[in-house]
Amino acid sequence: RAARTGKRFSVIATESAGAGRLVAEDLNNGTAENTTPGVVPVRVVPDAAVGYFMEAVDVVLVGAEGVVENGGILNKIGTLVVATCAKHLSKPVYVAAESYKFARLYPLHQSDLPDDTSSKGPAIDYTPPHLIRLLFTDLGVLTPAAVSDELIRLYQ
Repeated sequence: RAARTGKRFSVIATESAGAGRLVAEDLNNGTAENTTPGVVPVRVVPDAAVGYFMEAVDVVLVGAEGVVENGGILNKIGTLVVATCAKHLSKPVYVAAESYKFARLYPLHQSDLPDDTSSKGPAIDYTPPHLIRLLFTDLGVLTPAAVSDELIRLYQ
């Protein structure tokens, strides 16, 4: 909608396990929800190039496979690196996640995640709440600190 109303922006998607290419294809083909083909310029970059491109970014928006009790997130491997780089360069990190992804887990470190180190390595990483500015959810816009309150309401 922003692009259709004349707001100019572009998207840089990281390659993370092919997901970046899917985002680019959806935006370029107009198959992403409420998009028009070719309106939003998308560039797919390798995960390792995040530091190079981060200086040109205004905000970082990531999804989440899970939102944990302390407001941190579990997501595809590489999210922690993106968020750490963004924090170092003073770029805000926003998370888009539905409330059904909220989980009563409390990891503090990568080692607290389930050991899923198959031959390809871990599939997810943990991004701590101090790297996240806000979470956009179906419950509203939340700070990481507000996640535990929402979990209490959800599980009462």
